[in-house]
Amino acid sequence: MSILAEAITHLAYDPGVTPAEGGLPGLAVLKKVVSSINLFAIIATVGALAVAGVVWAWGHHTGSHGAEAKGKQGVLAAGGVALLLGAANGLVSFFSTLGTQVK
Repeated sequence: MSILAEAITHLAYDPGVTPAEGGLPGLAVLKKVVSSINLFAIIATVGALAVAGVVWAWGHHTGSHGAEAKGKQGVLAAGGVALLLGAANGLVSFFSTLGTQVK
């Protein structure tokens, strides 16, 4: 096998790429933008939770079982979204670490 073929074969199995802090300009700005988007999403989730709670209560007090069920679904959905937004850094870190263990 030629030297080039061996190099390409080795590259196919281990490219040697790892995340590096500060490799590109604008990384701090990108982190700030993503953090701002996360904050906006959390605030929107609080609003959605409030609206869903009102729909749930309104449906319960008026006897509208459909509205009550939709309110409950909205509360659960908002709770799930809040859980995912809060756990985003941990989830990405966990799966990134897990991915480094794949051989």
